Amino acid sequence: MAEEARRGGARTTGGEEAGGRPGAIGGRPGETGFTREDGQLTLRERKKLRTRQRISGEATLLFIERGFDQVTVAEVARAAEVSTMTVFNYFPRKEDLFLDRIPEARELITRAVRERGADESPLAALRALVLGLLAERHPLSVVGEGFERFWRTVLASPALRARGREAVEEMEDTLAALLAEDAGGDAGRPGHDARLAAALIVAGVRAACAGAVARQLGGDPVDEVAVEQAEVLRRTFDALERALPGGA
Repeated sequence: MAEEARRGGARTTGGEEAGGRPGAIGGRPGETGFTREDGQLTLRERKKLRTRQRISGEATLLFIERGFDQVTVAEVARAAEVSTMTVFNYFPRKEDLFLDRIPEARELITRAVRERGADESPLAALRALVLGLLAERHPLSVVGEGFERFWRTVLASPALRARGREAVEEMEDTLAALLAEDAGGDAGRPGHDARLAAALIVAGVRAACAGAVARQLGGDPVDEVAVEQAEVLRRTFDALERALPGGA
């Protein structure tokens, strides 16, 4: 969202992002949707990634300028110089053109839990992830210059708000499966403990993010919001540590 919020909205990271916006996290292949065992992208994959970014970038510009509900997918396709079918090949739903970092969020959560240190709890790994994203002013941290344009667009659209709620549920399901897996249970059928832990973690982070968004929409300086947000997140995870024995 950083530069893309000035120009548009949330775009997928990785390599040659349109606009070269700050906040990308190194173009790590897992965030692009195109992965290989050696961590590299083929030429074909890079072309597909650039096409995806171009479509999302043009869509974002249109949505912020005119409003999400006033722009059609056909208009996005014309702006990106692709067919409508191509748009849907990359983005099954119109809402995902704007909220296109949802898959990246799920991947980051998955990697944080699965690739954490041997002596690190899942909750500690998630704390590090969330605070790291904030320090980078990554779009998923919700704090950054120009991000308020992105959030105003979301709040003005019932469809985007509904998709956002679905995304929160998806994050919760993903995390519950990871916690169940980590505890030696069935990731496909997380038990109550895993679901409760995931719900508490997601709710805590969501509440913290909602406060930061409200402050930015109210015109508070971004640097001040970022400093306070870091403290809010630390207090949130401290509370979660107390509520979840063993760090989830």
